[in-house]
Amino acid sequence: MTDVVLPAVRGGWWHAYVCPAHGTELAHDTLLSGAFPAGGAACPYGCRVDTDAVRGAWAALAHQACARRIRLLAYEEPERAVTLLGEYAERYAGLAVDVHAGGQDWMLRGRLFHQALSDAIWAVSIGHAAWTLAGVPGVEAAVPLLRSVAAAARDARAELVAQGRFDSNYTAWLNAAGAVATGALTRIAATTTDPAHGLAGSARGEAADPARDDAAGSARDDATDPAPGGAAADWLGGEYGVYAHVLAASAADGWEWEASTYYHGFVLRAYLLALRGTDPAALPAAVGERITAMIGAVAGIATDGGILPALHDGPYVRDLTALEWTELCTLADAYTSGAGLAAVGERARREAGPAYDGLDAHLHGWFSAPPRTGSEPDAVPVRRTFADAGLTVLRGNGILALLDHGPHGGSHGHHDKLALYLYGADTAWQPDPGQVPYAHAFWRNHFAGPAVHPAVLVDGVEPAECTARTVAVSANAVTAEVTDAYPGVRVVRHVEAADGYLLDVVTVDADSPVRLALCPAVPVETDGARTRWLGDETLHGWHAGAGTAPIVAYPGPGTADDPQATRTWLDWPAPDGTATFCSVYQAGAATVTGVTLADGVLVVLLADGTEHRHDTETLRHNGTEEG
Repeated sequence: MTDVVLPAVRGGWWHAYVCPAHGTELAHDTLLSGAFPAGGAACPYGCRVDTDAVRGAWAALAHQACARRIRLLAYEEPERAVTLLGEYAERYAGLAVDVHAGGQDWMLRGRLFHQALSDAIWAVSIGHAAWTLAGVPGVEAAVPLLRSVAAAARDARAELVAQGRFDSNYTAWLNAAGAVATGALTRIAATTTDPAHGLAGSARGEAADPARDDAAGSARDDATDPAPGGAAADWLGGEYGVYAHVLAASAADGWEWEASTYYHGFVLRAYLLALRGTDPAALPAAVGERITAMIGAVAGIATDGGILPALHDGPYVRDLTALEWTELCTLADAYTSGAGLAAVGERARREAGPAYDGLDAHLHGWFSAPPRTGSEPDAVPVRRTFADAGLTVLRGNGILALLDHGPHGGSHGHHDKLALYLYGADTAWQPDPGQVPYAHAFWRNHFAGPAVHPAVLVDGVEPAECTARTVAVSANAVTAEVTDAYPGVRVVRHVEAADGYLLDVVTVDADSPVRLALCPAVPVETDGARTRWLGDETLHGWHAGAGTAPIVAYPGPGTADDPQATRTWLDWPAPDGTATFCSVYQAGAATVTGVTLADGVLVVLLADGTEHRHDTETLRHNGTEEG
């Protein structure tokens, strides 16, 4: 196993670890080395970047990588892990002496890092390593560190509460840091008799625990009883604890309020990590059911091959994020039966590539009892709508179609209302393109903007933050509209898993030029009326419009993991504004032979000579057709 050398400096903001020229994240291969790479951090296009911001970002990622490796060593090489924990205790005491002054004004300041969020994520790994190592000689050296990170988490959480930001995704990790640190203190207290660290060794435990759950956040170095029922339990069930945050930060449909795939998984993983050693079935009913629903939300948008659409802010493909998903999927299986994330976990292991470390294989037995009994439907429904997030998934005929018709999503939202994303089991034909590290202002704005999402753009102007309205749903279709993206403009989109194909009908009422974007992430061929989307699976498209010009192909940037990649983009213009755009999609072998649109009726011609007719005006107004 690669040796671990701890960074000697405090961490910055990891989002600054990006090439200023190319918008790609810089290389991760030196994160365990203890030293910023000579000549600068490497960009995939050959650049070497060495700035103060990039050095700080490298240190932030290096601290997180070292903490994760110590978690792994706690299972595989416990003596080495204990030594590193002792080193980190000394390092933290020397570096994290006060709130980090290097962060930006908008940040909730950390101590070891620019951000308190980063401190908490790192502290969870450190705390779990200590928890696993309880009973191994020398682990007592980590006690001061555990007390310090719990106190820091409590103080940062109190600041969020005072700001009225309790539902922030930060809180999930601050609570996890407090719960894990106090849990580790309890375990260590029960397995040591070393008086030098104030540990009595009784089941009651007398380890000092400043992590009490008071909103004022004053330090209490003489606080005692980190055992279950004391301060450790308060981090879970207290007024601002994990249970309260689960219900405050997610909706009844299971989605975290930002409706971002990444941030949903981000808080869900924090909850599952915080619940180590608990009985999933013994949680308060509303909390236990909500976490189950959160797991179901992930499974509900995943393809059969395990692709997770990168909705709103979040990486498109990233090795370190893939490691997080492997962990979440394993913990989800331990939390609830029928989690349905096996394919997601397997794909994440492949996407992690050489970074995959096998930590997830050690996490079985995480909880103190078997999984909760989950619901296992006889068949996956054709249509599943997450009403609060405003996401509808249609499955059928080898296609997963996802319509985004929900709230903007706060600071992590994108201008993507009524965007339609198309996936095969193993091919992202028209995906949400994800997001770059935030410090690259140009590409961050680009990937949050309307130009990269398969939706309607009016006169080249950025739309307002808005929420669509659901017009109608049926067992195999959804119709939604948006009227406040642009003044005086109404856009309606009807998506239907029809008999043998996917139907997409978009109608626009505007007095300015509009275009419907088709955003392939795979090689695509078109003649202006037909499209053929390649990949591990092939998607065929037939397109007919009223008030539209032919589809135009042009070169554009790639997905957020590599903006410099060139792909073929497709625009479908409507010069006068008012238009109807009709598309029919089939995966695999094509049985559709053509489509026509006349007098508001779309006719789909099939190879066997039959015709399917769709009244676009009816679909536009109430989402259903008679007969």
